[in-house]
Amino acid sequence: MEVINVHQAKTHLSRILEQVLAGEEVILARNGEPVAKLVPLSKTPRRPGRLKGKIHIDDSFDEPLPPGMAAAFRGELP
Repeated sequence: MEVINVHQAKTHLSRILEQVLAGEEVILARNGEPVAKLVPLSKTPRRPGRLKGKIHIDDSFDEPLPPGMAAAFRGELP
């Protein structure tokens, strides 16, 4: 996976898009820090329901979390 700075990407956008269309993933960086990833678009449309019967969501899914777990999600120390 190639990392390209934004200035270089602006200068060589057409070449970079050709790489992405060929299946490569390209990371865009600002001042050497990765900020985005260019990936080819999927050409196959999404089909809602194709996992029907393959996934089970427990009846307790919508119930409140236990207090300790809820605190952990909020970033609070136990």
